[in-house]
Amino acid sequence: MMLDYLTYGILAVVAIMFLFSAIRILREYERGVVFTLGRFTGVKGPGLIILIPVVQQMVKVDLRVMVQVVPPQDVISRDNVSVKVNAVLYFRIIDPERAIIKVGDFMAATSQLAQTTLRSVLGKHELDEMLAERDRLNADVQEILDQQTDVWGIKVTTVEIKDIDLNETMVRAIAKQAEAERLRRAKVINAMGEQQAAEKLVEAGRTLAREPQAMQLRYFAALHDIAGERSSTVVFPLPMDLLGHLAARRNEAT
Repeated sequence: MMLDYLTYGILAVVAIMFLFSAIRILREYERGVVFTLGRFTGVKGPGLIILIPVVQQMVKVDLRVMVQVVPPQDVISRDNVSVKVNAVLYFRIIDPERAIIKVGDFMAATSQLAQTTLRSVLGKHELDEMLAERDRLNADVQEILDQQTDVWGIKVTTVEIKDIDLNETMVRAIAKQAEAERLRRAKVINAMGEQQAAEKLVEAGRTLAREPQAMQLRYFAALHDIAGERSSTVVFPLPMDLLGHLAARRNEAT
């Protein structure tokens, strides 16, 4: 009788251990890639699943968006400028079967592919494009990575270039270039102002020439402005026509 109780107890413990080893619980964002005797038999989850111990094995896969930091890469731009560029990569698994079967380590494979793609894409552009058109470069890198990782069941959602580091010599050269550009713009604006002022003066002269009374009004306005300055010296604008008449009369008198 004692032997029967012991046997039943052992069988119960084995059954409980068997049951515990067969039960798996997967969260909402997890999936299980199941292999039966080494062969792929399906993707299960989320929730409660039951596996046959020893016969079946399961590999968990996280379906959430993952972040991969691309370490600084030495890039030579198309205009032969050496820079260090680092980026951050966001991706998620859309096909757990391919992510486990098609590639040995999808995290490492995606990281290495992102590094080589970043160097390849940025090397085709000049430094000014890297600094000014970062959004377009992000889209180009993301599109290339997404196409190449699709066979692994991975969707690359976003690629963001974080920093573009330049050496001190190049920073000083860019500062000089920016200063020269600002001076050029200032000179252009000054020249445009002079041109517009000259055009307005010519237009005003034509208007005054058509209306001689307008010139008299300008004389009076000038006298009013001079008198308002409380100066001991008064400069009176003498019309050139009057000087012409005086010179003509003098010639007639002689």
